[in-house]
This record gives sequence, C-alpha cells and structure tokens, in this order.
Amino acid sequence: MTGWGWQALQGLLHDEIKQRKEEGCNVEGFQAKLEEAGEDAVRLTAVYEELSALPIAADFPYSEPNGLDEIRAARPEGPRKLQAEWTEEQWKDKFYGAWLGRSVGCALGKPLEIGPFLYGTDSHPGWANVKLWFEGADAWPIRDYTPGQSRAQEQYGLALAPYGKESELERIRYMETDDDIRYTVLGLLLLEEKGKEWDSWDVGGLWLKHLPFHKVFTAEARSYVNFTVLNSQMGWQRETDSDAQKEWVRMYLNPYREWIGAQIRVDGLAYGAAGHPELAAEFAWRDASFSHVKNGIYGAMFVAAMIAAAFVETDPERIVEIGLSEIPQRCRLASDIRQAVAIAREAKDQVELVDRIWEAFKHYHPVHTNNNAALCAAALVFARGDFETAVTTAVLGGWDTDCNGATVGSIMGAIDGAKRLPEHWTAKLNDTLYSEINGFHPIAISECARRSYEVYRRING
Repeated sequence: MTGWGWQALQGLLHDEIKQRKEEGCNVEGFQAKLEEAGEDAVRLTAVYEELSALPIAADFPYSEPNGLDEIRAARPEGPRKLQAEWTEEQWKDKFYGAWLGRSVGCALGKPLEIGPFLYGTDSHPGWANVKLWFEGADAWPIRDYTPGQSRAQEQYGLALAPYGKESELERIRYMETDDDIRYTVLGLLLLEEKGKEWDSWDVGGLWLKHLPFHKVFTAEARSYVNFTVLNSQMGWQRETDSDAQKEWVRMYLNPYREWIGAQIRVDGLAYGAAGHPELAAEFAWRDASFSHVKNGIYGAMFVAAMIAAAFVETDPERIVEIGLSEIPQRCRLASDIRQAVAIAREAKDQVELVDRIWEAFKHYHPVHTNNNAALCAAALVFARGDFETAVTTAVLGGWDTDCNGATVGSIMGAIDGAKRLPEHWTAKLNDTLYSEINGFHPIAISECARRSYEVYRRING
C-alpha cells in the first residue's frame, strides 16, 4: 500500500469490512481494530491484510464461485439459446431500439444520480426525493425527462447533479456523455476488433487505450490502477498470464468488487450475442472478471442474458427467469432477484413497488450490484411490457438512477424495437450520442445500432 495516506486507507477499510461481512465472513472486532489503528498507515495495512485473509463462515448459506465452469455447474436449467424468425429489417429495428432505449433511460436518470436520490436524506428515502422533485416541477407522474427546476429545491433542499445538465427536460437534444454509454461503445469496439476471441487482458488493454483514468470509478478505477502496475512495474505479459495475477488485479485494495460497475458494462457485448443468453453471459463473465467477483460478476451475467433474451422473448418475467438461469441458483443475487419479483407481482402501484424494494434492499450501498439489479428486475416485471412504465419505475426507485434506467431501457428497447418506442422520449435525442471516445463523439445512435447488428451477424455466422 505504498503511497496511500491514512485517510484513504480508513475509508477503504470501512468499505472492506462491510464487503467481507456480506461475503459471509465473521468481521466481529474489526471496526474496533480500525479505530485503534488510528492514523497509522502501517497498522491500517495490517488490518487490511488480516481482513483479506478471513475465511467464509461454514454456515454461510450461499454458494458463490468465480470460475465460469463452476458458475455454470451451479446454475438452474435454461434455454441457453433462443430461436427467432425475424426479417433483417426486424432485427435492425430491435438493435436500434436497444441503443435508443438505453439512451432514453440513461438520460432520464442522469440528472438524479446524486446524493439525495442515491442515498436518501434524513427525512426521505431516495425514491421519495425523486417523487418530490417531479411533484415540485408539476411533472408527476413521470412522463418525460427530469425537469431542471423544482419547488423541491427550496422546500426540501434537493438539487440535481451538475454533470447532468444536458439531460434535463428543458435542454436535452442528444444523449450526453456518460459512463453507461461509454462502456456500451467499448463493448461494441471490443467485439468489432476481437469477435469472440478475447479475454481479461484485452479488456484491460481496451481501457488503457480508450479510457483516461478520470473516467473510471470504484472497482473499475482500482482494477485500472492494478492492471497498470502489473504492466509497468511487474512486467505482466499475456504469455505469463496467471490466475493469481488476475485475482490480484480485481481484488487488491478493491472493496467495490461487488458493486454495479460490471453490470453497466455488458450491453454492447450482449447485443453481439442477441438471442443467445448463454454466450452473452459468458461475454459478461470475461469482462466482469477483470474487476469484480461473485455477485459483481453475476449481476453482469444476469443482465447480459436478459438483454440477449429480449431480442427474441417478449414476456419480461420470462426474460428475468432466463437471466437467473445463467447465474448460480444459490447466490445472494438470485435470492434477491426472486424476492424482488415477488414484490413486483404483489405491488398495486408504482409507489408501493419502489417503497417496498427500497426497504427490502436498502442495507446495500446505493451502487451495489444486488439492490440495483433487484430494482431493474422488479421494474420489468411490474411494467408488464410497457416501455414508459418500466423505465420510469427503474429511475423512480432511486439508487443508481441512470444505470438502472439504461439497463431497463436497453431490455425494453430490444423487446419493442425502435419503431414501437414512444416518440416523445426518443425524438428529443435527435439520434445522437456523445461518449468521449474517438469516433463516437458524436455519432448517430442508429449508426451504433447498425454496427452492433453487423457484429452480431459475424459472431453468429
């Protein structure tokens, strides 16, 4: 941990204690050890190393492997590959719908990706603050993009994210740059360059080529640094690639390894495996394994399988089931998704749904995989095939609003196709996105969709 100040170590250890507890370790006494270490970086390092070595408790009720073969051995039965008789025009429309839907959902949630809506406040959970914002703008229920002004500013002290201005209702003219869009573009680029033949080394190389460090966060930032250190200081080469090196890249100083980062990276990969949820989940596993473990990986696989299935299957609840069929049956994420689906089946209205989801999963960090994936699954099931209901429910739920809107929008867009998406949502984007990646800043959304379709055709012969 050379070069780490004690303040950074304290914050990291706080998150690591919570992470180890969620993984099934007995962390009793570690908070006291953290406090006793004070500002001493050497003592803090010793606490971290002891924490990292903890075993999983024997009575932990979940089975959560990291390897692809082990994950597949632990999953339930599933269709693995779906058959569709779409015409070329129908396929292209679905790809455009997926890209458009992802952009719509991301843009709706982007201004709300900030503290009061992520974490909630002392007086309100995050979802209630979202509702208060729209009510204060005379825009409730949600039927359009997030208004830039609301009486909730003065009444409740709420404010929108300063980095989402170009997505506000009064200003939106395109999909502004966002990490959810950058990773979708990177997934497309990876499949264009490598087809099916790529691994974690390629993921790291792609990031170093296209993503400056200030554009990555949490688990991605940590694995980015670790990968760079292995290359520049330790001489890691593809020829000497080892499981131990991969494990170090995704684990060292990375308490964010089950957070949402990998889950938001899969769309561009899953489009290339349209109709083939098993392959989409495998692509997601390769990508997620660079920076995540366990439920961080499963969230990516679950979402990727749902996206691939959505190009063929039209029943959202069946799509969720297909997603679950690609992850371990006895993992925390599968348990949480099943609970969220049960809530969605019972909820009488949108507010009841998000309230119950928030209460059920608020023990997770706002950008953890499990709570956000559960909200996405619940929104899909609750909406019963209605695009607007699905996307607005995902965003209303709070937590990682732009990520969840984007994920649900991607799935619903693939189901519906571009022609069936509500024009008052899609028209405001003017078929344009910005990603801060060369060649994609700006680019037509329809061009991204065309290229994804061509990748899909090459991968599927």
